[in-house]
Amino acid sequence: MLKLRLPLTLLVGAAAIVGGCRRHAVAPPPQEIQALLVKELPTDPTDSVWRQTRELRIPLLLQDLVEPRLLQPSTSYVAVRALYDGRRFAFRLEWEDATENADPGIATFSDACAVQLPQKVEAVLPAPQMGEKGHPVEITLWKAVWKKGPLLEKGIQAVYPNAAVDHYPFQAASLVPGATAQQEMALRYSPARRLGNDVASVPEKGAQDIMAEGPGTITPLQKNSQAQAVRTAQGWAVVIVRDPPAGFSPDSGTHVAFAIWDGAHQETGSRKMRSAWVPLHIVQN
Repeated sequence: MLKLRLPLTLLVGAAAIVGGCRRHAVAPPPQEIQALLVKELPTDPTDSVWRQTRELRIPLLLQDLVEPRLLQPSTSYVAVRALYDGRRFAFRLEWEDATENADPGIATFSDACAVQLPQKVEAVLPAPQMGEKGHPVEITLWKAVWKKGPLLEKGIQAVYPNAAVDHYPFQAASLVPGATAQQEMALRYSPARRLGNDVASVPEKGAQDIMAEGPGTITPLQKNSQAQAVRTAQGWAVVIVRDPPAGFSPDSGTHVAFAIWDGAHQETGSRKMRSAWVPLHIVQN
């Protein structure tokens, strides 16, 4: 048998190349999110019960399919934990974000996150990019700017303390604060609210529910979802509590997807980092 003896330097170099390839190999896709069955769902991201759950780091993708596209990566992953109480899910999302973007104003962008599930459990999953015609998805959205909801409701002087306004008719001295005439005048200068726009005000429970059958097809939903967030040393931790899809059972499981917006990166609307569908199953301790 012929034996080849390679120089030690060549062997070391080959080992280094192999090791380097292993270090830089593409990470395998996430396996599944395991939602722990509990009696009560917490809304606080710092609740100790979250330490009992398994965290899954989910890689995020550029939204480069529809305009306005996002062509430069920002948030690389979102760490997700999940709970289930037999009626609703609680998702804890955590991600790195060096800047806090939560102030209202002109030409400013808010940090945000969203949880997306199929509207109903069925054999064929909707497209992960906000669903498709005939296969809708339901999305629960949280925005950092909503944390300052009371400030938004106080008007332009609260947002811009140094702003000078000549005159707003609904602030005229002749209109008694709280009177019907004053409220009607205020609505006249708030056209979105006047028309009943469902997204013109800050959500009472910190979360907004929408339905979509593809990009650009958002329809507001009246749901009971809620959200609570804290600023961490590395970024954000947000808990979103929402209903499961229609037809869901612990035996059936479902799929879930996520989106993250970085306000400092001027991300809003379709400009976001997103995930693919990730399987979701219920587990018990």
